[in-house]
Amino acid sequence: MKALTWQGRRDVRVEDVPDPRIEEPTDAIVRITSTAICGSDLHLYEVLGPYLKPGDVLGHEPMGIVEEVGPGVTRLRPGDRVVVPFNIACGSCWMCDRQLYAQCETTQVTAEGKGAALFGYTSLYGSVPGGQAEYLRVPHAQFGPIKVPQTGPDERWLYLSDILPTAWQAVRYADTPPGGTLAVFGLGPVGQFCARIGRHLGAGRVIGLDLVPERLEMARRHGVEALDVSQLDDVPGALIDLVDGRGPDAVIDAVGMEAHGSTSGKLAQTAAGLLPDRLADAMIDRAGVDRLTVLKAALKAVRRGGTVSISGVYGGEVDPLPLMEMFDRGVQLRMGQCHVRRWTDEIVPLLAGDDDPLGVADLRTHRMPLARAPQAYEMFQKKEDGCVKVVLAP
Repeated sequence: MKALTWQGRRDVRVEDVPDPRIEEPTDAIVRITSTAICGSDLHLYEVLGPYLKPGDVLGHEPMGIVEEVGPGVTRLRPGDRVVVPFNIACGSCWMCDRQLYAQCETTQVTAEGKGAALFGYTSLYGSVPGGQAEYLRVPHAQFGPIKVPQTGPDERWLYLSDILPTAWQAVRYADTPPGGTLAVFGLGPVGQFCARIGRHLGAGRVIGLDLVPERLEMARRHGVEALDVSQLDDVPGALIDLVDGRGPDAVIDAVGMEAHGSTSGKLAQTAAGLLPDRLADAMIDRAGVDRLTVLKAALKAVRRGGTVSISGVYGGEVDPLPLMEMFDRGVQLRMGQCHVRRWTDEIVPLLAGDDDPLGVADLRTHRMPLARAPQAYEMFQKKEDGCVKVVLAP
């Protein structure tokens, strides 16, 4: 089959790889009809290369049609249309019983000290072949795949794989009081959904911050107050001034480790990427530094006693934070990998009607064949051609 493989820094290629097959009784084989490029895929394209090897199949936002199931899978059958969550969970361990699916004890990558295995996401998370491919082997299919109706375009359902529940969790964690103010740093795909979900769940005011014109305009279409940070000298100060002189009730960091404007963090990440993999692994694991411009701005902008919710991916081990200020101001901090299946039962009914309250029809800007995935990665990283979200068709 054809699949997108990692070959090196900023080097991904569509190649022929072996077809997946049933290996365990709880496996399923899914023929992929749509698969998206995630913002966190760009970390693999740039920063996290030391944890990949040439030929690794990328991608963790897939959906498609079930082709085959193992004897332990009774809830699915060939022909079912499913969305595959990015994290792999058994659904029945101690962690899964508590709906902490991103920490599933059955698939935890204990050798690396990490949580549940992920599709297409480095040796840190199990080196499981990903979904930017024509077919995908899905472990623990007795629990993971989300069965969706046969009707409607793929994009109505596709974002259940990652970015929609990730945004939903971020907003739930932010815990904005009814009628309160929520600020969202970063208006990429997750940030767009955070802003829309915030409004849907009762925030009286949602302020979005970014510097890409197309993202700002998309947010405005959905009733968000969109601020261009390139026009602000003091971002936290501007937010505090905008919200009663005290700041937003809650702030979401939907950017993560590769924030713009973090010169020292960027230099550290670049230096790690130039080392041999064995040395780079150790440097990132023990002394990794993120670009913290956005996170620090979020911590300084939120009102006293407010909450900062982090959905952007971070990977540093020695990141300095303003703990004295955080403690003095009583800032609450919530974060973590999304527990996808914890939230999907709340989200699916919102996708089933015709009113589209979360605006899923207004996110994808480019649909491209899998064969053009390398060009799509480059365009997405460089934010060219108005690119906000790319969906690939195998």
